[in-house]
Amino acid sequence: MNDRRSAWDWLQRLGQDATYGVRLLRKDRAFTLAAILTLALGIGATTAIFSVVYGILLRPLPYPRPERIVQLSELSAKGTAMPFTDPNFSDVRAQSRSLQGMAELGAGLAPVAGGREATRMQVARVSRDFFAVMGVRPVLGRGFAAEDQRLGAAPAVLVSDSCWRQFLGGRTDLDRVRLKIDDQAASVVGVLPAGFHFPEGAEIWVAREREEQLPSRTAHNWQVVGRLRDGIALTQARAELTGIARRLERQYGQYTDMKDVAVLPLRDALTGKVRAAMLILLGAVGLLLLIACANVANLLLAQVTIRSGELAVRVALGAGRGRLLSQFLTEALLLAGAGGVLGVLAARWCVDLLVAWAPPDLPRLSEVAVNLPVLWFALGVAVAVAAALGLVSAQRATSGEVQGSLVSAGRGQAGGPGGLALGRMIVTAQLALTLVLLVGAGLLGKSLLRVLAVSPGFRVEQVATMNLALPQVESDAGGRRRVRFLDDLFDRLRGIPGVREVGATSALPLTSGLANGTFLQLNPGEGTPRMQDFERLFKDPTRTGYADFCVASEGYFRVLGIPLLRGRLFEARDGMDAPHVAVISQALARAIWPDRDPLGRAIEFGNMDGDPRPLTVVGIVGDVREDSLEAPPRPTVYVSYRQRPVKTSSVDVVMGVETDPAAVLAVARSVVRGLDPGVPPSLSTFNRVFAASLQIRRFNLILIGVFAGTALLLALLGIYGVMGYVVARRTHEVGIRMALGARAGDVLILVLRQSLWAAAGGVAIGAVGAAALTRTMRSLLFGVSATDPLTFAGVALLLAAAAFVASYLPARRATRVDPLVALRSE
Repeated sequence: MNDRRSAWDWLQRLGQDATYGVRLLRKDRAFTLAAILTLALGIGATTAIFSVVYGILLRPLPYPRPERIVQLSELSAKGTAMPFTDPNFSDVRAQSRSLQGMAELGAGLAPVAGGREATRMQVARVSRDFFAVMGVRPVLGRGFAAEDQRLGAAPAVLVSDSCWRQFLGGRTDLDRVRLKIDDQAASVVGVLPAGFHFPEGAEIWVAREREEQLPSRTAHNWQVVGRLRDGIALTQARAELTGIARRLERQYGQYTDMKDVAVLPLRDALTGKVRAAMLILLGAVGLLLLIACANVANLLLAQVTIRSGELAVRVALGAGRGRLLSQFLTEALLLAGAGGVLGVLAARWCVDLLVAWAPPDLPRLSEVAVNLPVLWFALGVAVAVAAALGLVSAQRATSGEVQGSLVSAGRGQAGGPGGLALGRMIVTAQLALTLVLLVGAGLLGKSLLRVLAVSPGFRVEQVATMNLALPQVESDAGGRRRVRFLDDLFDRLRGIPGVREVGATSALPLTSGLANGTFLQLNPGEGTPRMQDFERLFKDPTRTGYADFCVASEGYFRVLGIPLLRGRLFEARDGMDAPHVAVISQALARAIWPDRDPLGRAIEFGNMDGDPRPLTVVGIVGDVREDSLEAPPRPTVYVSYRQRPVKTSSVDVVMGVETDPAAVLAVARSVVRGLDPGVPPSLSTFNRVFAASLQIRRFNLILIGVFAGTALLLALLGIYGVMGYVVARRTHEVGIRMALGARAGDVLILVLRQSLWAAAGGVAIGAVGAAALTRTMRSLLFGVSATDPLTFAGVALLLAAAAFVASYLPARRATRVDPLVALRSE
């Protein structure tokens, strides 16, 4: 009975506290609105960013026991991760006991017909253990049978749920469904579960075993995934695979460049490139939440000081510390609850905005949402904020002597100097946190400017682009048909009004990247080596080189403005039956022939496209930044599409235009459809391609910049509020000073001094904190030190100036105090 009565009494007190708290909050609506909006901003931004971080970094992969799935890569002598070669994959799979299964996989765009209309889809080639490793089974139909997984087998494919529903109309009679992929008829044998699109974006899966395995241990072509056996830790698997790699190195010597095997959890492997940026953004928004809470704490302290007379009376009448603590916790919970609700609503809107801003190739972007774990996170933040604010307010409310508070209340003067000191400490902390965010934004902004100042080696303006996914070339006859198709296409495109030149390449700069590998230098007069001599020659480092391999036309260099430095470009006479030629980049000429003339030199690069005929260097062109603006130009070998058409299953056509690119692209689409309706083009401009390469950097800058600007606004509002409170508190003192002859300037300096000391302390502490924390941003910076003095100095001056303005406005109001009015209030 006593327990029941105690619980009832507690509920009654809670109800009384809530009713009283609502009445107080309604009475001071300006304070209430400011506090709720500040908390909503902090909680909403934190929840939105946590939603992104959770969806990309923390959310478990949607597979059975995803923590057991790993990605494997070969490691070179320099520690560089490389795709697997066929022989190394086979040996590692046969010797490993820590992995339950291993599978090769690769993916690329291909033209697909047989559904509602011809389109381009991501087609993945996967080896036999792939679906077992991923723990995925078809929900309709069957998986690959043994006869589907042999060399030269008729194509059988599995399709994604979205492909089945949208492209195939949800047909259940799969035995009658046929697709045309890369000009080959393929039967659909199964449909995979909804949401499964691994590798990223895959819609169709075909058996990898249909293709011949390459015997070279330096032909790195395949991603590899595996599943750890039960009871095997990741460290055990790494140790075993390292041992296997070293045995293979001892066995095959210079025939293999694999020195070790990297093993990463699949989730970490998918998000490795964005992990650092995501964690930094989470830290940045955490700082923003702290600044928002500090602002609300300042507001509450001001309220406590104003209410000190009331609180002193309540204490004198017998209210204990616990009772006051309960009251302030309830009021803080009401504020945080309202701010949390608004924050979650704002978070939903912010998440949609972040997804729209984010680069489309951001991993796991489709899984970003405000879901149950995120809502629990938001609730936890709101409760933690309420508890912290309530405790701070209660501590201030119950500190000091009751008699002193009653005397102050009787004079109409609220609070003592302690409240001012704590308020200034909070302002100092706000400014310090704000400076950290501003420095981070400044470093990212300066990095972006440095990246934009880099010369890419090509023209960007007035270039229209068109990507074509074409069938694979598998014979000389097919190659000749491909050359005729491209020649005809280029001729028709040149006839479009406003088009001055047309070219093509196997991969545009700053997109997916070029294939690369080791080539063999041939001596003058030396023909194609015999097959048994290749391995011996590739052991000799003076006879080999490493370069990107690019199929291109002569128009490609002219459209993008890549300069011809020496020799010539490709010509119409460079056909399949003529001696094969190559154009090389300046970086390759410097690397391989620094003291000799590269023109007339011959190389063999047949491991790139299966054609062993020698290539004679006929020209040298300027360097191009293929991978990114931040990476140095790579040595590159360019070959003519007329001679080496095998690598033209994906072709990027570039058109130099003198008019609006959009009008040209509309006509170009109809030209492609007129030549082959089964080839769906993807149209864009090179400006967009260039901008997309910087999208992640811009995304990071926008996010941290927005947070830094918001933090600055909150900090300045906090300074303004504290200074306004200071002016109100010292009205009587100012009146006495002015009555005794103090000038307005003296009063201004008197009032500003406290604020500027707090600002100076915040700048100093923030500079030290930023110097320590921005070191974690090194991977995101380009051409800028993490402790760049100009950025630090500029941000410190900006923050100091902004703090001065925020302090000056209420301080100037103090100089206009009428001494008679101020003294009369005493």
